Amino acid sequence: MNILLVAATQKEVEPLLARISWKDNKSVHESNNHQLTLLKTGVGMVSTALSMGAKLANEQYDLAINLGIAGAFDRSLALGEVVEVTADQFSELGAENGGDLLDLKDLGMAKPQEFRFESKLNNIPRLTINHKLKTVRAITVNTVHGNEASIASIKRRLNPQLESMEGAAFFKACNKFSTNSLQLRAISNYVEKRNRSNWKIDLAIDNLANETIAILKQL
Repeated sequence: MNILLVAATQKEVEPLLARISWKDNKSVHESNNHQLTLLKTGVGMVSTALSMGAKLANEQYDLAINLGIAGAFDRSLALGEVVEVTADQFSELGAENGGDLLDLKDLGMAKPQEFRFESKLNNIPRLTINHKLKTVRAITVNTVHGNEASIASIKRRLNPQLESMEGAAFFKACNKFSTNSLQLRAISNYVEKRNRSNWKIDLAIDNLANETIAILKQL
């Protein structure tokens, strides 16, 4: 299978690359009978959309996998836990109306499928992918939440389980180019007032590597 691995930063995939002996000077790597290509997009939805658009416009892949860390609103998710994001959306697109936010559908500017997305796995059995991972709903943001009032507001409005800065852009690009999409996120922190001492980034990316390898073996 020809697979595109998509990550915002090198750090998020370093344990994975080490464990499958990916050589730094190679753009393509063979592992578990798959041809793997790594795309490091940079942080954020704009960088992700631009990088993926350029890549998918010129090359075809059987599957694209977005790998990264995320903050969890849902405290039933453990720090370090790896989950599959099956639904994601841009949460900030729209217009403020007092204390409310009107999304693009409310404004008559776009259909929901243009800013809300689901993973697509045509011809790939979901049981192969989702062997034991929880499936969750996410939002994609430019500014991660760290204020009690804004956290309470987004919970009331969309009730997301986690947030990232790239996920919905990844899905949108995959949809645009009819590419099978899978988003895997490892919980590095809970969404709260910024407190790095509570974060578990190393644990998260270590577990992310383990789960990715397990999935590649099953595909």
